[in-house]
Amino acid sequence: MKMRVSAVQYHLHTINSFDDFAAQCEHYIKTAMEFEAEFILFPEFFTTQLLSIGDEQTGEALKITDLPSFTLQFERIFSEFARKYNVHIIAGTHVTASGDGIQNTAYLFYPEGSFQMQPKLHITPAEVEGWNMQQGESFRVFETEKGTIAILTCYDIEFPEIVRMAKARGADVIFCPSCTDDRHGFHRVRYTSHARAVENQVYVVGTGTVGSLPTVDLMRANVGQASIITPNDIPFPPGGILSEGIMNDDMIITADLDLSLLYEVRQKGSVTTWRDRRTDLYPDWETE
Repeated sequence: MKMRVSAVQYHLHTINSFDDFAAQCEHYIKTAMEFEAEFILFPEFFTTQLLSIGDEQTGEALKITDLPSFTLQFERIFSEFARKYNVHIIAGTHVTASGDGIQNTAYLFYPEGSFQMQPKLHITPAEVEGWNMQQGESFRVFETEKGTIAILTCYDIEFPEIVRMAKARGADVIFCPSCTDDRHGFHRVRYTSHARAVENQVYVVGTGTVGSLPTVDLMRANVGQASIITPNDIPFPPGGILSEGIMNDDMIITADLDLSLLYEVRQKGSVTTWRDRRTDLYPDWETE
């Protein structure tokens, strides 16, 4: 089984309306469909671009707590895109209402227009201190016609336990939307993505935001690069990079993920890290 994936290096810039946002998103989707993509990944916090529209009365940028007011429009337009182009869309993350607070929530839109959600499980200090973001409390994997996937957002990929759980529950591909504001943060996500691919013999597809939102707090600087990461073994590129974008450019990347190669290396690879885990010494997440 193969799946063709595209990852969007989404360019953040000031816009004037929701229609501007929708048009930019559709541009990326149309571009990916020219390459016959089956899954399209957008980055974390890309909908913060909507805050740059600003308040009509004050002329100032909207606040992060205003972003949930766009949720119905966001869900409607991406459901339409998924149906129109008959494609799976991992629509990065959007800030949603959660009780009395807000949550950083990833979305998977299916080709028929339905969608599922996965809240970010691990919240960075900046998200807590700057935005009072609440952590997610549940984790799941998603079944698709092309295979089982998981969505772990940015900081999540830095925790090996949750990726081990994703693999134990059948995920062969981890989609990792991210948003980092400097090279330190970018490389934390990038290096741990490689580690998770090696440890669990899975693919990791990641991407981040590029550009800037000068009027939006915590979104003034972005360092992003899309990458499609493999285990490090003979069937794959030696460096474990199937494809990667140009740092901080406005672009997409596309590649085919051959799931049969994962099954092959898990059974008879140079190393068999998944099979050789020592469940007599440390917990096996398969029991969760």
